[in-house]
Amino acid sequence: MTATERPERHGVDAPEPDGVENVPQPAGGWGFAFSRRWLGYLAFAIVFAIACGFLSNWQLARSKEAAAANALISQNFYSHPVPLSDELPSLTAYSPSQEWTRVTVTGTYEKDKELLARNRPFNGSPGFEVLTPLRTPDGSLFIVDRGWVPTGANTDAPDHVPPAPSGIVTVVARLKASEPAIQGRTGVGMQVGTIQLSVVKQKLAGADVYTGAYGLLDSQKPHPATAPTPTVTGPPTQDEGLHWSYMIQWIIFALIGFFGLGYALRIEYRKRNEHDPAEKARAAERARRRAAKRTDADVEDELLDAGR
Repeated sequence: MTATERPERHGVDAPEPDGVENVPQPAGGWGFAFSRRWLGYLAFAIVFAIACGFLSNWQLARSKEAAAANALISQNFYSHPVPLSDELPSLTAYSPSQEWTRVTVTGTYEKDKELLARNRPFNGSPGFEVLTPLRTPDGSLFIVDRGWVPTGANTDAPDHVPPAPSGIVTVVARLKASEPAIQGRTGVGMQVGTIQLSVVKQKLAGADVYTGAYGLLDSQKPHPATAPTPTVTGPPTQDEGLHWSYMIQWIIFALIGFFGLGYALRIEYRKRNEHDPAEKARAAERARRRAAKRTDADVEDELLDAGR
């Protein structure tokens, strides 16, 4: 067989120009966008957007919860004092919605049953909170947190605790829930590691103690000459957090997913249709606009890069 001869083929073939490969060209237009691959990309973008929508809605719900909690704090903190028995009809009664509610109770302080809650920092200083049981007319004990005292020369006890008023007193206090136990934090004698009212009741030899909530002292009559430092003088910081910001961010992420899909789709369209006269004209126009935006600094950078 000579160099110019070709092997015999069955059937009739069109002659092939020398040096040109018979490679199928990609289909023009937007038909490729309906391929299985691109429909899969679209499905993924939709699922991603739905997930972002759920997360955005979750952040919105968190924001509403924080706003409701702040409104409850403001309502309760400045509420008109009501009798203790109206808010807490039993010794174990308490609801989280009652936190900071102001109650009024009349009785006598049981000074000999006073306890100290240890490891209670205040303004950066270590100290104790003074828990004094108030004997109510029905004989039960309501624990009143009268305030904070610093540690003394002996860090296991304060040097001095201002005494509670004698005789009958009328107390206005803000309700707080019994605290949970903290592992490793305990107290000996008349001290407790946390204001866990069940432990307080044990310390008081099983007396009838309110174990659902205790009270942070707001005011009392008669006023004592000296008193522990109040631990709370204003409502706690009311911060709704960044939930609104996060909610908007998740919406933006969903939009970015579709934007990225559209951008990739356009890039592939241009590549597949680069030989189409209309697309060639558009590519030339884009190149002209880019060239018009070039500055002298861009030209200098290109020359410097070319000289390296």
